[in-house]
Amino acid sequence: MTQTYNIVKIDTSNTHQVRQFLELPFQLYRDNRQWVPPIAPDARRMLNRRKHPFYQHGEAEFLLAINDQDQVVGRLSVLENKNYNAFNHEHAAFFYNFESENDAVAARALFETAFDWARQRGLDAMIGPKGFTVFDGIGMLIKGFDHRPAFGQPYNPAYYPELISALGFEGKRDMVSGYLSESKQFPETIHQLSERLQRRRGLQVTPFKTRAELLAIAPHLKDLYNSSLAGVNENPPLTDQDVKVLANQLIRFSDPNLIKIIRKGDQLVGFLFAYPDISAALQRTRGRLFPLGWINLLLELRRTRWININGAGMVEAYRGLGGMALLFSEMYKSVVESGRYRYADLVQISTDNDKMQLELRKLGIDFYKTHRVYQRSL
Repeated sequence: MTQTYNIVKIDTSNTHQVRQFLELPFQLYRDNRQWVPPIAPDARRMLNRRKHPFYQHGEAEFLLAINDQDQVVGRLSVLENKNYNAFNHEHAAFFYNFESENDAVAARALFETAFDWARQRGLDAMIGPKGFTVFDGIGMLIKGFDHRPAFGQPYNPAYYPELISALGFEGKRDMVSGYLSESKQFPETIHQLSERLQRRRGLQVTPFKTRAELLAIAPHLKDLYNSSLAGVNENPPLTDQDVKVLANQLIRFSDPNLIKIIRKGDQLVGFLFAYPDISAALQRTRGRLFPLGWINLLLELRRTRWININGAGMVEAYRGLGGMALLFSEMYKSVVESGRYRYADLVQISTDNDKMQLELRKLGIDFYKTHRVYQRSL
């Protein structure tokens, strides 16, 4: 007899239903050594309509698939990001937080409910996985299942792409992540070009020593980001709330020495954000910060040998003048000059950026993970 599923739109004020939604991945990945839990308070905040900044400009529904034995076998969230749609002149819904047993019937039941939710709001397409903020990891893993994801980046079983494709989704964009080791020597010409650019254009690379210095620069990152990356991958400009999220991330999980800002006098013209990878600590603590999870995270910040390079950009005026060589040079120095980091993950570079990928491959960087964003019309 064919299994049937009850699709429940959860009440986000219902503690039991919220717990069911948040705990399903722990059931699905209990035997998987690669999956990294999210930070528990951050995951829970997504379902808090009063506290999460997304709900100032968006709506979301959270779904559970429950089988005949009253067991949760799948989940999904569907979002209407009004800022994204206004910026791109679209009427699209996002899907996110998809987790499911390898069951095409359960997956279809979840998505058909999500499609109906979107259509009722006049939306005519669905894109995903895409999350609540620009800082949420996007896409579905389609290559690199044997590797642990960088902190904050998606991981999923190999059968997920097949479930999604069966629902009529097609690939919209791929993003690759690359591997860099301290043993890989960058061509000296890259460093020389970086030095010439700094001299001729009057550019300065500003390193940071303390979190207090990072906090002081945070209010200025909005304009820098928006002039460097806004519109890339259809992202709308950062809001003030987005900058608060970024500042919190910089303060909580950064090594100040890995955050670098490029200046032209008093003007900020570029940036490189790299972070110690705390994934191993999150696996040990199951993403929990209390009562002792914080200690585990702080220890991991000091002993990890991995960093995640998770943001780099130059304002348009400097992109064709050697600015990328400057960023590559600083990226390499972030790994080597630290004296303790040995490996780096270059996180999610769009395959649309052919020039950057070609330059990175010439430097010997191995693109060993691929994530895909899907789309389908409604």
